[in-house]
Amino acid sequence: MRRSRGLGRALRVLLALALALWFILPLVPLALWAFADRWSFPAVLPQAWGWDGVRTALAQGAVPAFGHSLLLGLLVSAFATPLGVLAARALAYHRVPFAPAVSVMLFAPLALPAFVAALGLNVVLLRLHVPAFAGVVLLLMVYALPYTSYTMRVAYGAHDLAIEEEARLLGASPWQLMWRVQLPLLAPALARAAFLAFLVGWSDYVITLLVGGGTIVTVPLLVAAAAAGTGNDATVALLSAAAVLPPLVLLLGLGRFGRRPNGGRP
Repeated sequence: MRRSRGLGRALRVLLALALALWFILPLVPLALWAFADRWSFPAVLPQAWGWDGVRTALAQGAVPAFGHSLLLGLLVSAFATPLGVLAARALAYHRVPFAPAVSVMLFAPLALPAFVAALGLNVVLLRLHVPAFAGVVLLLMVYALPYTSYTMRVAYGAHDLAIEEEARLLGASPWQLMWRVQLPLLAPALARAAFLAFLVGWSDYVITLLVGGGTIVTVPLLVAAAAAGTGNDATVALLSAAAVLPPLVLLLGLGRFGRRPNGGRP
């Protein structure tokens, strides 16, 4: 028994190391290119190191773009996550009229190309005089809802309502029930849903470009603009690393803290 447990633990460690290498190795060339002023074939490492890529990225507005991307990700996550929670709980525990149709509508944005939706709805937003930034957040929130609602629907499917009923019998108020019972048990699923919604806002290109009309410059837009040119590999590498690192950090944090509390149902 001890040998089998030790073997299983060793296999899990090896799998974790393999996954870590799978994510980290592609970032090594980016890190090298970001500070390479000259790197030509067949050299294994850059022939000249410098800060040209950093200076160019800063001159192109990398810091404001990073702030715009971060703000979009946080706002989309802040709005789409609670809406996904409400939709999932209603579908899981209540009799929703035309529930299959509601489920189809929640997942419809995944079937509709973002380009088509942005072109069509942009006209409506312009006629309603909706500000560009608010329009981008609204559309990205709609595209994040399928991820948050599905994640929470799965979580509610595994959630034991008997725990809430027992808390009510012990005198817990609705406020205490939410903060002391529901939130701790559903925290891992909430973290996953919020992370997916953040990714939608952080990594979007099409909706931000079309609905924002070029007034909202984000990191993906800068990466695409830099990659369209030639001779700026260091800038592209630096901006690409800036686009990858925040989600990677959040993913590592999700793996570390997004776990069901002890005593929770597996």
